[in-house]
Amino acid sequence: MRVLVVGSGAREHAIAVSLAQDPGVTALACAPGNAGTAAVSEQLGLDVSDNDALVALARSWEADLVVIGPEVPLVNGAADAVRDDGIPCFGPSREAARIEGSKAFAKSVMTAAGVPTASSVVVDTPAHLDTALSVFTPPYVVKDDGLAAGKGVVVSSDVEVARAHALSLLEAGHPALLESFLDGPEVSLFCLVDGSTVVPLLPAQDFKRVGDGGTGPNTGGMGAYCPLPWAGDDLAEDLADRIVRPVAAEMERRGTPFSGLLYAGLALTSNGPAVIEFNCRFGDPETQAVLALLRTPLAQLLHATATGALAEQDPPEWADGAAVTVVVAADGYPATPRLGDVITGAEGDGVLHAGTRRREDGAVVSSGGRVLSVVGTGADLAAARADAYARLEPVRLAGSHHRTDIGLDAERGEVSVPAARA
Repeated sequence: MRVLVVGSGAREHAIAVSLAQDPGVTALACAPGNAGTAAVSEQLGLDVSDNDALVALARSWEADLVVIGPEVPLVNGAADAVRDDGIPCFGPSREAARIEGSKAFAKSVMTAAGVPTASSVVVDTPAHLDTALSVFTPPYVVKDDGLAAGKGVVVSSDVEVARAHALSLLEAGHPALLESFLDGPEVSLFCLVDGSTVVPLLPAQDFKRVGDGGTGPNTGGMGAYCPLPWAGDDLAEDLADRIVRPVAAEMERRGTPFSGLLYAGLALTSNGPAVIEFNCRFGDPETQAVLALLRTPLAQLLHATATGALAEQDPPEWADGAAVTVVVAADGYPATPRLGDVITGAEGDGVLHAGTRRREDGAVVSSGGRVLSVVGTGADLAAARADAYARLEPVRLAGSHHRTDIGLDAERGEVSVPAARA
């Protein structure tokens, strides 16, 4: 099978590494890829926002399967374009990708499916903002209604901070979504979805705040771990039954069945699980940890999903133990990152590239805010954490920063689901 992976981040590098280990993959390419994916795949130039260029590339390269990583091309209908050309594609249609592209649309799907989520109000004009804010109590949650690369969310107990963020969104022409706050630990659940067939993968937890202890602004994600030692073994199937399968059924009922990876971001609250958000693709940085433990050939699962044969597959098999991802970010991230700095020590196993490129002189330099994802594995979470931070030790990037506490609370047994309210 010839597989073309679309994207340039650590998620795509992780997908490429997993596909490169699949004996069923005879040729592998990434478009546009990065300095790390070049070690495991052919590199092909591509503007991922150009659907016609993607179709032409997939056709000329004779791809048997196209795997689209980022949300932007999916929301722009890239998967439709590839499928319309007769090439199997892993990724939802433009209409189905609205579950990430519009939070208001996602709320309507969840309401129709009877899936619990935070109460919310969409504000599209500053004149209605103060009235809408008065409905909520702190901490206030304000989100960009559209795509924001994980950074369009502010959670604050200060109403003025919440108001300022909402106004900045409205001034940029983006509706603001105000939500009630959901208590309890967060869970990222990836599910392969082929219409009505839903296959959950290992649940993970990611870390959005930039600093240790959950301090500082939200980012695209500073690290993740899986599985969850504080959750039961049946958590993934339970969440699939209660959350994902009803949503998949509602998407089918609307005539826009979902095909690809449906990512449910959840809070395990004292009232039960509730949805924070849905994404229409593999999440970053959770993918890097989840795929590190997958033992079933990845191409087999993705091709089956893309061709409507997921129900015929055996359940995915997983390695024992745990995996931890630690993100190395550039100086200035998540605001304006400094670019072009030389990176050394990033050639080892488990070091996945995200915002990197190779200069003409051969040096690898930073080209984005999240520069690397370093993945460790081990017999348990403590061992996986130790392995990840040991692999990170040789990495050098001027001004870079990373969290030192990814998975630490779980390792210490300090994460738990709130007790049910009486």
